[in-house]
Amino acid sequence: MTVEERLEVLEKEVQRLKDIEAIKCLKGKYFRCMDGKDWEGFASTMSPNIHTSYSDGKLVFDGPEAVAGYISENQPKTEITLHMGHTPEISFESETQATGRWYLQDKLIFCKGDPYEGTQIDGAAFYIDKYEKIDGQWYILETGYQRVYEQMSQRDPSIKITRNMHMPRKKVVKGKKKVVKK
Repeated sequence: MTVEERLEVLEKEVQRLKDIEAIKCLKGKYFRCMDGKDWEGFASTMSPNIHTSYSDGKLVFDGPEAVAGYISENQPKTEITLHMGHTPEISFESETQATGRWYLQDKLIFCKGDPYEGTQIDGAAFYIDKYEKIDGQWYILETGYQRVYEQMSQRDPSIKITRNMHMPRKKVVKGKKKVVKK
């Protein structure tokens, strides 16, 4: 193998590692924007051709607006969410097509004012994604998950949420409650 051939192989390997890291960051942004209720950022992770299959195929959507619209309507500020993707397994079909499998741990806490106030959901799932690279940028083309388990419980009323980034917190000032802006 010539030096030029070895250099070409090395460049391809480095690009593959960059692509893997870009896909990891993409999925990280997807979860961060979902939990942060940044719906514009959330939609920006998706291909214009995205197709979803959430909850074992019960929730199917096409297009970033449909996906972000549904999630935003169903995760109000009174719902604290935590989605953590672990142990990515990323493989490539081509330089512009990839597949990812992620282990998901999630927690949903329904706070004061929510119709499900006092409820908590904990679960785990396997996400399966397809990605496409458009103009040098990776996007989620297909995403969905299959539940490993989900459990629902009533939170102990003595456990109080002391801070929720989406709701203004109240501070006691001279015996009165005052809303403090973040």
